[in-house]
Amino acid sequence: MVGLGAAVLAISTGAILVRLSEAPSSVAAFYRVLFTTLPLLPVALWRYREDFRRITPRDLGFAVLSGVALAVHFAAWFESLSWTSVAASVTIVQAQPVFVAAGAWLFLQETVTRRMAVGIAIAICGVVVMSIGDFLGGVLVGAAPLYGNALALLGAVTAAGYVLAGRSLRARVSLIPYVVVVYAVCSVALLAVVLAGGHSLTGYPASEWAIFAGLALGPGLFGHTVINWALGYLESSIVSVSMLGEPVGATLLALVLLAEVPTGYTVAGGTVVLVGILLTAQGRP
Repeated sequence: MVGLGAAVLAISTGAILVRLSEAPSSVAAFYRVLFTTLPLLPVALWRYREDFRRITPRDLGFAVLSGVALAVHFAAWFESLSWTSVAASVTIVQAQPVFVAAGAWLFLQETVTRRMAVGIAIAICGVVVMSIGDFLGGVLVGAAPLYGNALALLGAVTAAGYVLAGRSLRARVSLIPYVVVVYAVCSVALLAVVLAGGHSLTGYPASEWAIFAGLALGPGLFGHTVINWALGYLESSIVSVSMLGEPVGATLLALVLLAEVPTGYTVAGGTVVLVGILLTAQGRP
């Protein structure tokens, strides 16, 4: 549980680091994924060579689909932080379990219980409150909150696509090879986004490289990698619920470090979203 708590704290720093970066969001996303992958690559090639040989063309197809979805997730979410508040962006993007449940029902014919359906509906209502409430109240946090929230929502949907596409692959491939293959695809896709946007990959000050490394070390290696490790020792329901600590942690860090005070609609809508996610996670059969 201590490791899980530390991992949630590490993930909570991601949005803050992105907000502190002055580099284009796609560049930060690219280096975040690249610097997370590189330390794992020698381990994967040394200890898991047989796993790589067993990857079939069908598995590779799922890996490409999963990696591209993850790339869109990072690109959309990182960009959203330039337009809306940390609280709104992180809460909306964390709603991906809701879309995983909906996608699994739609594409994989998995059962959606009554509690899951109620949770999905509640979470969607919370997103609506967060997105339009501030406009009704006339108090905005961010340059274009509605646009930023839409990008965060796209990040949540594509994160769900990443999970669903990788589900069958993960059942046949060990964790480290799976991460390396999917993250390699994600890195290539993000590189394409960077080049298409005309952004430079070099010429950034030392502070930016420290942020890129921090994104990989904190949310990447110490965050999501430790959470995957924790799944081997704790029930998945406990791990899923603990992830709800990310929006809370990120909001508090933004308040302390960035002096960013969320609006009342953001707090109310975010609370509704978290309740919906909790019900969806607990309602799985």
